[in-house]
Amino acid sequence: MIKQRTLGHSIRCSGIGLHSGKKIELVLHPADADAGITFVRSDLGVKIPARADYVTDTRLCTTLGVDGAHISTVEHLLSALAGLGIDNALIEVNGAEVPIMDGSSAPFVFLIQCAGIREQQKAKKVLRILKKVEVVDGDKSCSLYPASGFKIGYLLDYDHPMLKNRKVTIDFARQAYTREVSRARTFGFLHEIEALQKAGLALGGSLENAVVLDKYRVINEAGFRYEDECVRHKILDTLGDLLLAGYPIVGAFEGARTGHEMNHRLVTALLADASAYRIEELKAEPVEAPAAAEGVLKHS
Repeated sequence: MIKQRTLGHSIRCSGIGLHSGKKIELVLHPADADAGITFVRSDLGVKIPARADYVTDTRLCTTLGVDGAHISTVEHLLSALAGLGIDNALIEVNGAEVPIMDGSSAPFVFLIQCAGIREQQKAKKVLRILKKVEVVDGDKSCSLYPASGFKIGYLLDYDHPMLKNRKVTIDFARQAYTREVSRARTFGFLHEIEALQKAGLALGGSLENAVVLDKYRVINEAGFRYEDECVRHKILDTLGDLLLAGYPIVGAFEGARTGHEMNHRLVTALLADASAYRIEELKAEPVEAPAAAEGVLKHS
């Protein structure tokens, strides 16, 4: 039996909100088996489950909300939790955003690893894809389909010389999340960031927490962390958005030119079709290191 996982103990950090530019305090806590992932606006005393039916906005990031309380930019932290195989956690945030940190999920991976990972005495539950589910909007598309493990393929195709027709596929049964995905930072174009900041958005955005491109190149002094960092960040985001299905997915995702909005539409379409999936206990053995060491499992 593959067991559920939570944190070894509580751990905290602080950072800047990408859109507000305000300092945000974040505390990760262990949670009981079968509790899932839940956010808490500690300043408001409101709990917000990390599930697709609580998504309130997908512009620029994924936002969850209930009763007028919201938490945005949840996808990087959720991606880290998924990548390390964490099933149950309580996340306190004292503001309306998860801090952006360095724009990747690596700081959250480090935080979780510092807290430690504890196995729980219940079997891990997964959502197994039984048939293809697809969302198409013009030249944008994304789908989930049956597969024996879990992988994400993504086509990035911007009108930019460095981001034209770039495709990456990560098979998480064979490739380590921490090494292949977690360090990929969010990215944007200089003219768009300037426009957002003039509109009162992305006030916390900087070269310290994003890859920024002008018309021809990356303007960050150190350049890319991965040669195809922007595509890998899309995979990082997708993994976080897919966790809002409520369970880790056994199946494959394929996306082209999509983002948070279509990821949410896909998860919603999946959950609306009871014949497209099955919730089951995971009985497969973990793969050999390094993937198994960080909680990314090979499913049968």
